[in-house]
Amino acid sequence: MANTIMETNFRFAGQKKVYKGKVREVYTLENDILVMVATDRLSAFDVVMPKGIPFKGQILNQIATKMMRATEDIVPNWLMATPDPNVAVGKACKPFMVEMVIRGYLSGHAAREYKAGKRTLCGVAMPEGMTENDKFPEPIITPATKAEKGDHDEDISKADILSRGIVSKADYEILEKYTRALFQRGTELAAKRGLILVDTKYEFGKTKDGQIVLIDEIHTPDSSRYFYAKGYEERQARGEAQKQLSKEFVRQWLIANGFQGLQGQTVPEMTDAYIESVSERYIELYESIMGEAFIKADVSHIQERIGQNVSNYLKSV
Repeated sequence: MANTIMETNFRFAGQKKVYKGKVREVYTLENDILVMVATDRLSAFDVVMPKGIPFKGQILNQIATKMMRATEDIVPNWLMATPDPNVAVGKACKPFMVEMVIRGYLSGHAAREYKAGKRTLCGVAMPEGMTENDKFPEPIITPATKAEKGDHDEDISKADILSRGIVSKADYEILEKYTRALFQRGTELAAKRGLILVDTKYEFGKTKDGQIVLIDEIHTPDSSRYFYAKGYEERQARGEAQKQLSKEFVRQWLIANGFQGLQGQTVPEMTDAYIESVSERYIELYESIMGEAFIKADVSHIQERIGQNVSNYLKSV
């Protein structure tokens, strides 16, 4: 088993504060600079699993940052540099307290709600007569409130976001526009790899000068769901499960072992063999999504490597 990074405690030059999310740890420095470290923590049903997944942080960081570079012509983002395989450095901004979830297909959470008899999700109507993994006539935006650490994200409608003043009407219209543009680009990029971008989430913030920018991760297997395009129609016609590229395989394993993040439930044991299989699956996800071989970084002294690479970069800024 390779070394994993479950927690960091760096002291970078000019450091002001640290925020530790479910997977990423964000260091705020002077001059409005953020250092975001992608750990190997695995989160499912808004619960952080007790063991890390080797190379997961590197995989997520590299997909997210490369996808940001591939979309910066249509949506501005916070990214400045990637001084380490697990690290992104960018502009500090105030995050909007909503996640912009967009769905092209009836899958995951939407499918579970649909099976329960619901035909409206976040104030958006879903057509009658759909089968799990069917394509929506048009992609739907189903926002969620951004949870504080340890809390669950919750579905919320556009009307509630506006009435509660979580986001202004003018800003929300920009978020919607950017969300649809990013999903369209993501769909095109996925198609080139023989994949279908099923659904995803985007997070945005506002810089001190008032610019709305894309933040956090984008088009990663943690934030997105992909199907293999080949055989999609045939599997739907036969009522078979779709071949997926996403974190859904972890969720399904947890559900099969009696865990959905509900009160009183215990995370099932994650053996070394299972952890290794998840790591291998994430590498497969990277190579399929990016269309290139994954190169494992040296993890023999992972904390020291990250600290040195970031410090060297900051000296050059």
